[in-house]
Amino acid sequence: MDLITFKLILVLALFLLSLTIAAYSTWAERKVASIMQDRIGPNRAGPFGLLQPLADGGKFFFKEDFTPANAERFLFVLGPALVMFISLITGAVIPWGKSLNIAGTSFDLQVANIDVGVLFIIGMASIGVYGIMIGGWASNNKYSLLGAIRASSQMISYELAMGLALLSIIMMSGSLDLKEITESQTTGKLWGIIPWGSGMNWNIFYQPIAFLVFFVAALAETNRHPFDLPECESELVTGYSTEYSSMKLGLYMFGEYVNMFISNAFMVVLFFGGYNYPGIEWVTQNWGENIAGILSIVAFLTKTVIGILIFMWIRWTLPRFRYDQLMHLGWKTLIPMALVNLLITGAVILAFAN
Repeated sequence: MDLITFKLILVLALFLLSLTIAAYSTWAERKVASIMQDRIGPNRAGPFGLLQPLADGGKFFFKEDFTPANAERFLFVLGPALVMFISLITGAVIPWGKSLNIAGTSFDLQVANIDVGVLFIIGMASIGVYGIMIGGWASNNKYSLLGAIRASSQMISYELAMGLALLSIIMMSGSLDLKEITESQTTGKLWGIIPWGSGMNWNIFYQPIAFLVFFVAALAETNRHPFDLPECESELVTGYSTEYSSMKLGLYMFGEYVNMFISNAFMVVLFFGGYNYPGIEWVTQNWGENIAGILSIVAFLTKTVIGILIFMWIRWTLPRFRYDQLMHLGWKTLIPMALVNLLITGAVILAFAN
């Protein structure tokens, strides 16, 4: 198998994985809600309601595709398409596993290994706000426009805090390459003292404040509770997506869940060792590259799914912020925290530099 063929297979697998996780995140969200609210949840379509996402997808395809008479038609279609495209393309730079050896050739489980993977994801996330803004404006609806304005100001504000939190990780690893950031968490001693063995030298142990800032900013970037002001039903009747129906509405919904999946995957790479797991080097040496690679994929997806479940747990636990509280948290709390953490990180690196 040559490199191009492997990359094409990997792209297709990643595309199907993202859509599958996004679809079944809707099922998991309802199940988490039902558990927390002492209900049953989806249980009609298939065993345990596992076919519910397929039923929902079919419903979206067969519903009337309605476009408002005064909407800007081209931009009205472009909005949800842009959200979905940006959500899917960001997964291309994430290293999903260690490597696989096929017919004597070692292949990295990463579609595009670029030197500036961190900047690529942040840049794509910045462009993603245009999908929401364009959709809200093109709908020619005041509720939609207000939701789009809320989304743009919210996402731009929390991108600053997220970027400052990322700088601490970049300073520690000395690279913008996600593969190198992952590999930097494979070996070494925790805090330079505790020998935890290979695969457990995670950045979360060194940068808990950066993780807290990044986690809260990720909630805001994906418009999840308690940061769902752009689409809150009680004020804006779902905001930027009010005028959408059929699969165009489905693209907005799927884009949100794919964003949640990619955000958690990005968080796993930065703070939880990526595809690393305890004893990964021992497994590689004794069981072979392929077994270590398969286990690394399982470890990565397990960490990511746990993050998604925590996002859902928060949704059904915390009440929605007021908009002034949301802005206060972003500008007056998270950004100062990230700046102080950045200064402390720089001072520690300078003090202990060889």
